[in-house]
Amino acid sequence: MKQFTLLFVLGAVLVGHAAADDFMVRISLDQATRQVLGSGNHRVLGAQTVMIDGREVHVIKVLTPDGRIRYFRIDAETGAPLG
Repeated sequence: MKQFTLLFVLGAVLVGHAAADDFMVRISLDQATRQVLGSGNHRVLGAQTVMIDGREVHVIKVLTPDGRIRYFRIDAETGAPLG
């Protein structure tokens, strides 16, 4: 009976862990870069992932069609643009 209880608890923990992982969006640096490229006719000059205020942020540096340099910051967990 103890083995069954242990296996049941272990199984429940593993299922709960897998279910929690299903809700994490998490986008890659490549996905964030493609997201930025889709928002305009930009040329990517560089991209990196950095920590800002304890969160991972993808920073994409682009050259705009009018010759300006612009930085896009994308939250790595949600994919949302940051101000």
